[in-house]
Amino acid sequence: MKSIATLIVFLTLCSPFNVQAQSSTEETTTVYYCIRHAEKDRSNPDNKNPDLTKAGLTRAENWAKVFATVDFDAVYSTDYNRTQQTAAPTAASQGLEVLSYDPSDLYNKDFAAATTGKTVLVVGHSNTTPVFVNAVLGEEKYPWMADDNNGGLYIVTKTGDTVSVQILQIN
Repeated sequence: MKSIATLIVFLTLCSPFNVQAQSSTEETTTVYYCIRHAEKDRSNPDNKNPDLTKAGLTRAENWAKVFATVDFDAVYSTDYNRTQQTAAPTAASQGLEVLSYDPSDLYNKDFAAATTGKTVLVVGHSNTTPVFVNAVLGEEKYPWMADDNNGGLYIVTKTGDTVSVQILQIN
């Protein structure tokens, strides 16, 4: 709980991450908050679309608290139970619907155009989340997340051609 309170204070103080900013050259700022789904049920290794565990559902609710000070314009998720269930509490708390995206076509021109100038939550997987961040960066910088890392948060801020990334671990 202490880490959630710390992150809320951090996000509140770091206004460039939760306020759409414009530079003196009128460049638009886009901010992506990228997370991996919460803990999934691993009891049936043949189940390709498992739900979240109790711990995962709790983490999903905690993400909504972590993001309480962020004014999202959209929430995107892959079309799997675990990602949809992770995204749902944050989307509901902000009166948004969860929009689906294709993990095999992550950051394409249409997605970039639809999200330019917005603050967006993107919920993915251990392999798709860093790949999305790399696509925004335009370089292969971040490897796949560890399979047990359900608390990683990438905050990607893009203003014009300048992209910066912050990585936080929320437990």
